[in-house]
Amino acid sequence: MAIFNVNMDNFDSEVLNTATPVVIDFWAPWCGYCRGIAPTVDQIADAYEGKIRVGKLNIDDSMPLAERYQISTIPTLLFFRDGAVGQPLVNPPSRGAIEEWLGANGVTLD
Repeated sequence: MAIFNVNMDNFDSEVLNTATPVVIDFWAPWCGYCRGIAPTVDQIADAYEGKIRVGKLNIDDSMPLAERYQISTIPTLLFFRDGAVGQPLVNPPSRGAIEEWLGANGVTLD
């Protein structure tokens, strides 16, 4: 599986200082909707492998990062390219919504 864990220690090296675009899933274990959308995020990671990297950031373990990016609702997906962050996707309702958001960020399957 292509998903990796992100935390305070590896955020800069794994997200900000990488040439490959990165999607970060801000989540928490107590969040039912986060657990519900997790299989879809896994599918996206597999389908887009080589085009993007997908990481999961537990906000309970890395609250300063959630605060830095003004995450007030989870799950929230953030797209990073060359260290810059794009518009968030809050509470993605479906795989199609995530793929549309990725397309708006210049990432497609073809």
